[in-house]
Amino acid sequence: MASEPELDALLQHLKHTRGFDFTGYKRASLERRISKRMAAVGAATYQDYLNRLEVDPAEFAHLFDTILINVTSFFRDTQAWEHLANDIVPPLLEAIGPDAPVRVWCAGCASGQEPYTLAMVLADALGDEAYVERVKIYATDIDEDALNTARHGVYTGKQVEGVPPEYLERFFLEGEARFAFRPELRRSMIFGRNDLLQDAPISRIDLLTCRNTLMYFNAEAQGRILRRFHFALNPHGALFLGKSEMLITHTDLFRPINLQRRIFQKVPAHGIGEQVRHAVAVMDGNAAPAAAALHERAFEALPTAQVVIDAAGVMAAANQRARKLFRLAGADVGRPLKDLELSYRPVDLRSSLEEAFAERRTIVLGPVPASADGEQRELEVHLTPVFDGQEHAGATIAFLDVTLQRRLDAELRRSAAELEQAHEELQSTVEELETTNEELQSTNEELETTNEELQSTNEELETMNEELQSTNEELETINDELRSRTSELDEVNAFLESILTVIGAAVAVVDQGLRVRVWNSHAVELWGLRPEEVQGEPLLGLDIGLPVDKLKLPLRQVLKADERQEVELDATNRRGRPVRIRVSAMPLVLDGAQARGAVVVMEVVSAAG
Repeated sequence: MASEPELDALLQHLKHTRGFDFTGYKRASLERRISKRMAAVGAATYQDYLNRLEVDPAEFAHLFDTILINVTSFFRDTQAWEHLANDIVPPLLEAIGPDAPVRVWCAGCASGQEPYTLAMVLADALGDEAYVERVKIYATDIDEDALNTARHGVYTGKQVEGVPPEYLERFFLEGEARFAFRPELRRSMIFGRNDLLQDAPISRIDLLTCRNTLMYFNAEAQGRILRRFHFALNPHGALFLGKSEMLITHTDLFRPINLQRRIFQKVPAHGIGEQVRHAVAVMDGNAAPAAAALHERAFEALPTAQVVIDAAGVMAAANQRARKLFRLAGADVGRPLKDLELSYRPVDLRSSLEEAFAERRTIVLGPVPASADGEQRELEVHLTPVFDGQEHAGATIAFLDVTLQRRLDAELRRSAAELEQAHEELQSTVEELETTNEELQSTNEELETTNEELQSTNEELETMNEELQSTNEELETINDELRSRTSELDEVNAFLESILTVIGAAVAVVDQGLRVRVWNSHAVELWGLRPEEVQGEPLLGLDIGLPVDKLKLPLRQVLKADERQEVELDATNRRGRPVRIRVSAMPLVLDGAQARGAVVVMEVVSAAG
């Protein structure tokens, strides 16, 4: 076969010219299906076939019919459908509610048998009237020809063999060896084209079926499709897959309801952001005093000591915690900071304030020791400049008590030292455990790899099975045609034999090489040789009572000049009696062309003297 780049070029051509993106399909399956079509048209390489597509647009339809295997049937895998109808649909309808709409998506619906099966199951569960009012089934595929078949909803007797007799009588109308799904129920179904890899998924779905479709895609494409299905399904929704599709590597998206029947439930997605609530208070002029009073009480109640300095360096405010901590009196408010002990104890504030104003940023000092309530404290000082436009309006000085934090840090360091010693003792044990864990992890990865390989092999086998089924159906159609033509040929042969018998004379038909093709019953009676003894043998070489060598020139003349020739010869019949034979040779002409052979009629004129 050809190289990978040539196959990639062919796939890109299909994508750009026809909008079909097959790059997500399993490569081995694609190669088999395309090779089958290449063999049919006599293309030796992918490049040859690409050239064929460019000059013969009709070939696209044949290729897509070959790649898109539409193997489906009503109630395929009967036990899985019975479980869906009996154990999944009733609780699903209960979760949806008695009057809410029921939304169903059948992805990869092919020629429609599966969505009509869903319609029968839901109509049986809800009743026809409720089904018509509540249910909407979206059936999608990328094969337009298959969708056209599905939209009509008309199937042959062989195609509806899987439908239970009571369902066939209830949901189908029979006519002229075909069965049509009831029109009033079919109106609840919408058929449309949807590429699972490129088009947006249908949303708010309660039941999603996609059976024996994922197995044609590679692992990356399967993941993309399953994320779309996860988005499409409602929280209570169910996903119904084919018998070879297990979702082993996608447990973050779906968990099994019944793994044996391949029915799964959506795993809820957890939000990653937190909701932020904003409260906006609008106060008029009459509420301003109350707001100011509230602001003052809040400043007083702060657990952190805080002092406010105005632009002139005067202490404009000090809350209760600051007054108690630094023994400030009410009269100190309004005095310059430089005149207060606070300006240099427990730490020099004046130079740090100048630095904060100059650099327009918060300056952090400490921790510094301070005595309060007879206890030794450690304070961290935050000096934050306040600006009014480009001009500084003052500063806030906050004194954070970090005594407990410092003590905890010390305790933490001691604990860390003790833990470090314990850690050294446990290190060897941890290393042994890590070694064992790595071995177990390696074994687990090998098992997972083997499991994935088995799953891929299973999907590949199922794909090949469907391909063989498709081929078998094609062969059955060909066999039916051959049987029909064989029957017609037998009728023609019987008709010809009747004509030759009615003629009442021995007749032999020879081809251009004078080999016997037809030998009627009168010839058997006259010369004693059966048809199977003479057919395919040269007439002039037969050992019969007729001097056949004297027929050579008349027969050559018949074949060459297309003229009738007639001679009379003495001969001996099969009983050994002498007879006089009139031999008439006529050209065998088909469609006005040159003679394709000759018809030789041998009549007994009289007994020889």
